Amino acid sequence: MRSKRLVYWALAIPAILILLIVLIVKLDTAGRGVPRSAASKAMALALAPREACEASQKEHGSHFAAADQGEWYAKYIDYLLERGVLVLEDKEGAPDRDYAADALTYGEAAYAAEQIQEGLSGALNISTKKYDRAMPLSEWELFYPSFLEAADQAGEVRKETLLLYGTPDNVPEAAAWTAYTDQGILNFEGVALDACIDREIEVYRRGSEIISLIGVVSEQVTYRNVWTVPEEDGIRAYLGSISRTFPGIRELSEETGGVLADLELSEGKIKKVSLKKDTIEGKVLSVREDAIEIEGYGTLKLDPDFRVYKTYGVIREQKKENILVGYDLGRFVVAKNRVCAALQTRGFAAQNIRVLIMDSAFSTIFHEEVALTSQSDLIVRSGANQEKEEIVEAGETLRISAGDGRLETGRLTVSAADAGKEITVLNVERGQGTPSYFGTMEISREEDGLLLVNEVDVEDYLTRVVPSEMPASYELEALKAQAVCARTYAWRQIQANAYSRYGAHVDDSTNYQVYNNTEAAERTDLAVKETDGQLVFYGEEPAQTYYFSTSCGHSTDGTVWGASLSEVPYLKGISLSGGGQMEELTENEAFEAFIRGQGEPNYDSGYPMYRWQTTVTNRRLEEKIDSIGEIQGIFVTERGTGGIAKRVQIVGSGGTRELEGQTQIRNVLGSEALIYERNDGSEMTGWASLPSAFIAVDETARSEDGSVRTFTIWGGGYGHGVGMSQNGAQEMARRGMGYREILEFFYDGVEIRGMEAEQSAG
Repeated sequence: MRSKRLVYWALAIPAILILLIVLIVKLDTAGRGVPRSAASKAMALALAPREACEASQKEHGSHFAAADQGEWYAKYIDYLLERGVLVLEDKEGAPDRDYAADALTYGEAAYAAEQIQEGLSGALNISTKKYDRAMPLSEWELFYPSFLEAADQAGEVRKETLLLYGTPDNVPEAAAWTAYTDQGILNFEGVALDACIDREIEVYRRGSEIISLIGVVSEQVTYRNVWTVPEEDGIRAYLGSISRTFPGIRELSEETGGVLADLELSEGKIKKVSLKKDTIEGKVLSVREDAIEIEGYGTLKLDPDFRVYKTYGVIREQKKENILVGYDLGRFVVAKNRVCAALQTRGFAAQNIRVLIMDSAFSTIFHEEVALTSQSDLIVRSGANQEKEEIVEAGETLRISAGDGRLETGRLTVSAADAGKEITVLNVERGQGTPSYFGTMEISREEDGLLLVNEVDVEDYLTRVVPSEMPASYELEALKAQAVCARTYAWRQIQANAYSRYGAHVDDSTNYQVYNNTEAAERTDLAVKETDGQLVFYGEEPAQTYYFSTSCGHSTDGTVWGASLSEVPYLKGISLSGGGQMEELTENEAFEAFIRGQGEPNYDSGYPMYRWQTTVTNRRLEEKIDSIGEIQGIFVTERGTGGIAKRVQIVGSGGTRELEGQTQIRNVLGSEALIYERNDGSEMTGWASLPSAFIAVDETARSEDGSVRTFTIWGGGYGHGVGMSQNGAQEMARRGMGYREILEFFYDGVEIRGMEAEQSAG
């Protein structure tokens, strides 16, 4: 009897185990089917970017009930349903949350594959008998690359390795589905990432959207060059745009002010902290892709993981573009002969500006030779650390060519021994003749030639900008308004740091502000002095104080350059009639009547450029536009605030050409050969572009054979039309208005105050 029982159990136990294994596999397979929501997102983003899915939902409406239309997956499922890649079994019903959460079936995957490419369903390698079954996640992961290859012909979706350091799970202030990675801030709707924090992961990604997680690449990661500060029970580390607390770390207990460190983690826990304490200080002379030039140290290589941190006030990581050339605003952390980080330890005050001096024609920033002289002795410093010094006697000329051996080790710095004397640049001609400059001159060699940079006090710079931008004969209050505008503009350009690779902030042409084209004058010097340090503020930030010569009676707003009005709310279009209402001039008929007449009397209506007109033939235009056949018509198809032309269509016998934006419109329609009749009856010529884009155009003559068409352009104003009209400001000052009142008229909701306000805000 006992032997029979043993045989029974010997047979039963394996059978039970097999049954259990089958049940576990079935349950596991059922539980790990790929949700329709996740699969739909992956398929939709293989076909189009997220924005296109959202736009499709807005255009065609949603298949979901109102309560579910805002769910993250709705836009993707709607997109696939709209394109016929998914089909609802119950065509009368609406998809809901259960539909999105249920597993995608083999049949749905096969159907979607066939809509993308005939025969693609073969990649599933299953019989049609399985079409009603849920598709396991493991098989979806094998199938998706084939679907992706067929759907994403442009290669917009790619595999990418990321280092993940934050999600809403450990960053409480983060928006939903926000991932903080070494590749920036990304979205990860519907993807489970919380368990992957402090890991290196591989994902499918399109743009800023993580489509799906492929897997964890490594449990060991190192956050390099991280700014860390001690806390009561650990350290706070600043990673990208967030900060995190790592408890139980004592290495920083003595570093009360913070220190740069490498943080090594394994399985999400810190295993080692390597501090980097060696620092140097000095004025930044240039910032390049892989190197930085610091006064007293020469050019130093940047660490591959170079960082920039603001370490005062609200601590945060910044960009390399935030390192201002010409300023010493902190320290640089150095390790293994490389600069690991820039630490900005104090706020910015615009004291000096660095200006690239262009050639005589304002055509290039490069020079074949630089020739300098002064009424003072010139001190010439050279060498990697500016350790070599020589003297050029007063009245003698210093000539530097590209082959000068002193440039081998870096830049030359030239200063006047008598700081009150100017340095004359003999190889450059300006409107005033041969220009002279306060401050220092720096000469460096680039592949295309020599660069000449003038570093000068901002207030001294303005004494040469104001007379170059506005006649010194203008009313003092107008000149003061111009000085405040110019100072604010300069402040923003220093911050913009556009020429940092060349060690400068701006050049001296109309690309920025014209500098030293006209000699300084007593009245313009006084305007600068009496407004010393004052800026135009909107809230806590200096405003973008654009200005132009003359209006047509209205200005336009900041949207003409692509900005939204919410970004520059103070740059509104206004009527220059002194409080009059803006006319509605965005329709062609209304604007043509306005521009061909004189409109309401206003601050600019007495100036010659208030109104002008010219004619241009189709033959002249065909010299610039040779791709659309014989030009037959010119039409303004879109106008902005104040009536400015934003789009112009040129119709030819062989097609059309669209002009977009005032710069292109003015350049294409203009020509140096055109003769302009101004409002006072005088004529002018020689301008390469139209004076403004406040224009109306009509065909007014045609030759007997019809081959030559003449178009008349009626226009008003001179310049881009945004911000302050300089002639309008002059008329306002002539009528007794002060510079503050003038500025507050042109820039809506601003305040005029000193630079110290910005410094304290930093």
